[in-house]
Amino acid sequence: MIGYVTIGTNDLTRAEKFYDALLAELGAKRVMANDRMRFYGAGQGKPMIAVCTPADGQKATVGNGMMVALSASSKEEVDRIYKKAIELGAKDEGPPGPRNPRFYGGYFRDLDGNKLVAFVMG
Repeated sequence: MIGYVTIGTNDLTRAEKFYDALLAELGAKRVMANDRMRFYGAGQGKPMIAVCTPADGQKATVGNGMMVALSASSKEEVDRIYKKAIELGAKDEGPPGPRNPRFYGGYFRDLDGNKLVAFVMG
């Protein structure tokens, strides 16, 4: 259902270094780029994440209530992704752990303040 999600940045060079390293932990890589956007994907037909500077030329701001959920395959992968994000300079928003009996997630904010969660169900 979701084709891609865009995440705004005010420093594309800094953001691409962060997302190149972070999303590689999920098997994703940069699949397309232009002067203001970097798209990451894990395979044809799968949803993508794009990091971009705003098209209107205004400053990128964090959407209140907006969050991107990165699907992991295990609790160990959630832990690894969260740890990698923090190593890359992300801010902790809730360490990995169970949030209910079927959801395990670790929350963080990227270098521009966008909120993400690495999670696994089951």
